[in-house]
Amino acid sequence: MSKTKANLQEAFAGESQANRRYLAFAKKADDEGYAQVARMFRAAAEAETIHAHNHLRAMKGIGDTAANLREAVEGETHEFKNMYPGMIEDAKAEGEKEALRSFEYANTVEKTHAELYQKLLDALGKDMGDYPYYVCPVCGHTAEGEAPERCPVCNAKGDRFMKVD
Repeated sequence: MSKTKANLQEAFAGESQANRRYLAFAKKADDEGYAQVARMFRAAAEAETIHAHNHLRAMKGIGDTAANLREAVEGETHEFKNMYPGMIEDAKAEGEKEALRSFEYANTVEKTHAELYQKLLDALGKDMGDYPYYVCPVCGHTAEGEAPERCPVCNAKGDRFMKVD
């Protein structure tokens, strides 16, 4: 791999993480009543997204929809089959309950994501319907069409789910 490609991958990861971190910081600032600070964190997060997308394009990391769906299935499957199981075991062994819960939620939800992506890949070019998704604000569980009464992963109330159109 060329040094430039490695640099693009590192920059993409860093910008992506900064985006997520700044959005979490914005939520905390909002919760503490610092609206202007929250706005700045959200603005910077948007800028970091632009940087990340630019780096990903420069890496030729965006294919057509079918290729992107295949990559998403592969990535999600890797996470729930290979990445999270070891992390779960480490957290158990170290008695890290909060980390364990976080890893277990993610592991379960990544399997659902792989299934949802595969369903879309299988339906590509056919009528897929038109429906929203609902995301649990606690664990990230993603549901098609409507929110469940209770989250099947963490038992959060369905009326707390975020609608994604």
